[in-house]
Amino acid sequence: MPTALIAIDQGTTSTRAIAFDADLKPLATAQQELRQIFPAPGWVEHDPEEIWEAVLATGRAAISKAGLDARDIAGIGITNQRETTILWERATGKPIHNAIVWQDRRTAEFCDALRRDGYEPDITAKTGLLLDPYFSASKIAWLLDHVEGARAKAQAGQLAFGTIDCFLLWRLTGGKVHATDASNAARTLLFDIGKGKWDDGLCSLFGVPLSLLPQVRDCACEFGVTASDLFGAPVRILGMAGDQQAATIGQGCFLPGMMKSTYGTGCFALLNTGSQRVTSRNRLLTTIAYQIEGKRTYALEGAIFIAGAAVQWLRDGLKIIAKAPEADSLAARADPAEQVYLVPAFVGLGAPYWDAQARAAIFGLTRNSGAADIARAALEAVGYQTRDLLEAMRADWPQAGEAKTVLRVDGGMTASDLTMQFLADILASPVDRPVVMETTALGAAYLAGRAAGICPDLAGFAAQWRLDRRFEPRMGPTERARKYSGWKDAVERTLTAR
Repeated sequence: MPTALIAIDQGTTSTRAIAFDADLKPLATAQQELRQIFPAPGWVEHDPEEIWEAVLATGRAAISKAGLDARDIAGIGITNQRETTILWERATGKPIHNAIVWQDRRTAEFCDALRRDGYEPDITAKTGLLLDPYFSASKIAWLLDHVEGARAKAQAGQLAFGTIDCFLLWRLTGGKVHATDASNAARTLLFDIGKGKWDDGLCSLFGVPLSLLPQVRDCACEFGVTASDLFGAPVRILGMAGDQQAATIGQGCFLPGMMKSTYGTGCFALLNTGSQRVTSRNRLLTTIAYQIEGKRTYALEGAIFIAGAAVQWLRDGLKIIAKAPEADSLAARADPAEQVYLVPAFVGLGAPYWDAQARAAIFGLTRNSGAADIARAALEAVGYQTRDLLEAMRADWPQAGEAKTVLRVDGGMTASDLTMQFLADILASPVDRPVVMETTALGAAYLAGRAAGICPDLAGFAAQWRLDRRFEPRMGPTERARKYSGWKDAVERTLTAR
């Protein structure tokens, strides 16, 4: 009986495949960096063919490194960068344009116009989302309007839309399955998260033909079977979830009130609200955390567009570090007397501000300021932005503030003890880092294992979660208040006129 599991983790900056055993212990990993394409200021694209080739290469490498073959694999789970949008030809599977990445802001004016016309309240009531270029719908509209012949082909039923998960499923199954899961569908601005279906009115508003859209399924179910020539034999695809929802699952945050935050390219915090769909009054998102056996579990989400990407900017833009881990040692040399703030609005500001036109700025520079102070400001920005989200969540859902919040963290930046300690300090709450850091891939593997019948139920899986280190707050209340007040002032100076 096959018992191994493969997680495909297709992220914003890299593609990974991880092989797990039946106990969800990692066996082997393969990874490739993903090229970032910037056609214009505020525009971000990926090459879908490059993504596809990386998925095949890393999947094959992980299987080989683990000493497995396709017949040993019980199932594949897919997790992906959400909202990133691809349109492709149904007949050939060929994309009609590069993928438009979730960070892309080219449709900001289009979204602003719809907001001025009063459409946002109805959109939010149905989708739980705000009217922002972050989500897929306006990206689809842009592709249909700017790629020659695209709208006519879409209306003729010749094109298919998908987020990355959906595109990979199509390719893996040789074009036999056009489907997504509820967690990814919930990020499009076209999906009614209360009714669990595509909304005709929203599709009409954005000019998206229903024929473009995939079938929506549970996160753990039979999605299809890979073409036999890809991995040597057919393999079942049994799990699918957007990266932040997969991390929520991988962190075992199955009870209402549990919270996780992932620090990768961006930062995404999800607070499980159970079967209760909480409507935010503080410009957070209401989203589907996961859907299993037809039952939807909801979450409040705060999305920060730039977290680890700020460290990449220190490396590639300012060139004050050669490798990302050097940011820690550089920041540790910062002068404690300096009060430098980096508001990393390189692609606008996400929750709770949602200012697509804002741009990054540094405040508090003196003649004594240097590279170390800027590096520290880049790391501390993660903590400040997370506190913005936590404050909004507590205001929206008082249950979240009734008990002392413990934040479970994951993602590449959590390897930085300096960053995690500051996070605990500025939140005045413990921060828990797990033993298994690859929680996004772990969540995808668990979904596949659950559907395959080799992994336990949610409670059984949650009981397997293990702590690596807890960061306790050390900062005094006066210093915490002073530093956070400085951050709020810096953000206010960054926001564009409303």
